[in-house]
Amino acid sequence: MVTHEQQTEKTALIVEDDKAVLQLIRLYLAQAGYRILEAQDGVAGLRMALEESPDIVLLDLNLAGMDGIEVCKNVRSESDVPIIMVTARVEEEDRLTGLDLGADDYVSKPFSPRELVARVNAVLRRTQRNAENQKETGNHLTAGAVVIDLDRRSATVLGTEIDLTPTEFRLLSYFIEGRGRTVSRDQIIENVFGYDFSGYDRTVDTHVSNLRKKLESANPEGQHLKTMYGVGYRFDV
Repeated sequence: MVTHEQQTEKTALIVEDDKAVLQLIRLYLAQAGYRILEAQDGVAGLRMALEESPDIVLLDLNLAGMDGIEVCKNVRSESDVPIIMVTARVEEEDRLTGLDLGADDYVSKPFSPRELVARVNAVLRRTQRNAENQKETGNHLTAGAVVIDLDRRSATVLGTEIDLTPTEFRLLSYFIEGRGRTVSRDQIIENVFGYDFSGYDRTVDTHVSNLRKKLESANPEGQHLKTMYGVGYRFDV
């Protein structure tokens, strides 16, 4: 089902099977100036995410037809649209799985509608800022055997392309831009995620760990991404 509360610049797709929650999210996002698209099952949500080109997707995990993890995985294979998972699942493993697949944020039910809107706004600001930064820094970033193509949003190691999630791509770009400099979790949160990530510090570590594994798998001799214990991380060439 598609509703057009008002025509504005940004469109939010809500994929949620709980009608009360869907109505609550719709109300607050519409009041914040968003055009709203809705789907109440995973199959419809996936189709709309790929066909309607929303600016952001708010995705429940417990969906009929196709659960939110599968929807996220399939969307991310085709699109880098920002995804916020909104779910009653509280297990850390569910949260980390979603984030590993490329979700940009994770909000647990019950939630504050105003905080949810703030997170939506923050994710979109970060997305826009990253796009603007890429335009300013040129088409490529290079650090040793690692080359990032900002236009294609791809990365190669020793000439071989590596499969990165959107979050991993942003993280690698940030590390390469600041190569040789130690950065803290807080700096990563501010510059890569762009919103208050308080309470989810392990997520930063998980993304860094996954990125490191992919880099070292492509080039076992090139262990560039180093953990500075008690401080943060540093990318050396």
